[in-house]
Order: sequence, then C-alpha cells, then structure tokens
Amino acid sequence: MEPSLIVFPQGGTASGEAQGGLKWPDSSRLLRAAAECKGRPGPILRALEQAEEGLPVPGEGSTKQLWEFFASIAAVDLVAARTLEPHFDAAAILHQASMPWPEASTWGVFAAEGPGARLEASQVAGQWSLTGTKPWCSLAGQLTHALISAHTEQGRRLFMIELGHPSADVVDAQWVSRGLSGVPSGPLRCQQTPAQPVGETGWYLERPGFAVGGVGVAACWFGGAVGLFRHLLSSARRREPDQLALAWLGEADRLLASGAGLLGRAAGLADQGELGPREALQTRGEISRICERLIQLSGHATGPGPMAMDDEHARRVADLSIYIRQHHAARDDAALGRMVLENHSKEYAPW
Repeated sequence: MEPSLIVFPQGGTASGEAQGGLKWPDSSRLLRAAAECKGRPGPILRALEQAEEGLPVPGEGSTKQLWEFFASIAAVDLVAARTLEPHFDAAAILHQASMPWPEASTWGVFAAEGPGARLEASQVAGQWSLTGTKPWCSLAGQLTHALISAHTEQGRRLFMIELGHPSADVVDAQWVSRGLSGVPSGPLRCQQTPAQPVGETGWYLERPGFAVGGVGVAACWFGGAVGLFRHLLSSARRREPDQLALAWLGEADRLLASGAGLLGRAAGLADQGELGPREALQTRGEISRICERLIQLSGHATGPGPMAMDDEHARRVADLSIYIRQHHAARDDAALGRMVLENHSKEYAPW
C-alpha cells in the first residue's frame, strides 16, 4: 500500500499551485523506500542516489507540497526523513549559490559547532583546504558529498567537499542513543581536505533560505508526531475507548491541526520571500512542543505495552525524542524574545 500523504492547510503560496502532492516524479519511489528503511538509512540513500530528476527546492511556489512530502516520509520512518532532509537542504543551498548539482550523489550539511572541535579553512595558490575536526557529521561514512562550515580569517564560511577523499577521516561515533541509532553523528577529521567555497564569508547563515531550511526540519518533526497519532488512532479502534482515551485522541487531533496550519502559513510566507528568523523560530518552537505532547499523550493512552513490544512504535518514540532536540528549547525562545524586543519600538507591539 502506498504510504498516505499528509496535507497542510493552504498557505497562500505565490504560485497558487493546486493541491495534489509534490510534482516530482521520484517522490512516490522515495515514499516506498522510506517504508523499507525500518530505522536503517540504506534504502532511502539508494533511492536518493538514483533520483533521475532535479530536486525541488523551497521558496519557489511549491514549498507547502515539499514540506508535506517531508512530513509524509517522516510519518513512515524518521531515519528516512533525517537522511533525506539534509540532502534536499544541500540542493537548495547549491541552487541559491548558483552551483551545479552532481548526479548520483548523496549529501549532508555539517554546520554545527562543538566544544574542543574546530575546523579551519586556508587558501594556498587559489586552492582551499580544510584542517581540523567537525562535530555532528551525520552519516559522513555513507554519503558522497557534504556542505560543511569552517572558520577562515574573515569568519565562518561554507565549503563543499567529497567525503570519500582519503584526507577526510570519519571518526567512530560514540552514539549510545536508541533514537536515530541508524544515523550516527560522530566527528569528521580533516587534514588538508580539498574544498570548494559555497558563497561568501557569512553567506550561509545570512542567506534568505536559512530560515526556510529550519522550518523544513520542523516539517519532519511534525511527520513523526503524525506517526504517533496514527498509532494512537489505531489503538483506539482496537477496543472501545473510554472517555480519557477519547480526550487524548481529541487533543492529539487538535494539536496536529494547529501544527499543520502553522506549517502551511510558513510555506506561504516562504514562497513570498517573507519567511524570516522570527517566523521560523515561532514555527519550530510550536512544532517541537506539539511533538513533545504527542509523545506524552501516546504513553498515557497506550501504556507500556507498545513501548516494550512494538518495535516500530518504540523506535518512532526514541527517534522523535532525539530528533526534536535540534530545537534548543528555552534558548530558542530567548532568541525569539530578543528579536521581538529589539525589532519593535516602544510605540508598537507585534500583537
């Protein structure tokens, strides 16, 4: 059976494209590959490498359909979504930078920083190279390429590297988490690894698509919450639910409707070129909260049995629990509060 598609409310996209799913020939094949993953990235990686059409990018009239696709993948398997989303993000970044997309390739985006790890970029005779250690390089041992941020004398800059190069050594990850165990995210150690700049210094964080990419991740979180809802609904159908079970199911439905509306609105803003950091933080924070509540509701409604005996459900709970930690909780809310305070005068309130 074809995995069912998640549909967000219409977000008022600039193109006015009709609903009906992502108009990309490989989308159905990738949905089928996600169903084969079962917590392993191999099937989705092979499907991505074999994609025959150029990847769709957000912000060009079909953002809602693209995020619906991300959520639909995630509702089937969160490891598949965690593997697919940065691949699409890399395509969007290269598109913004007017750089070509290599065929038969798989991509990661490694831009996180960490204590005790620093990646430096240097240029000799016009050739850039990277030396040092980059943390949080998910699937670096299984991908062909990566976009990776490094420090230069002028500031942080984004580079493109080939991950199979002998100077780029994938360090065995000490990944003990049960969540996303199929996507180890250990360090990458570079020693004069050849690199190609992507954009100017500071461009990666300042480009208009940065906020849009952040909400694309939230669409994947949302898909994980939909997967939990589907399990909750299936459980309610197997036996006559009491009033508490009905209340939990109703709350879950209400929360998902709210999250879908937010994502639809954000997609419309993205296609109009108006999705900024404030809107991205609003959406990511609320989707993260919805996911946390769905995890809680699922446990309250179904008890310990599925967590102990249902491999797919237990894996989804563990995967989603660590995936949403890409949201920095109260720290991201503090960043949002600072934006509100600094960007509005004393005479004007945003609400």
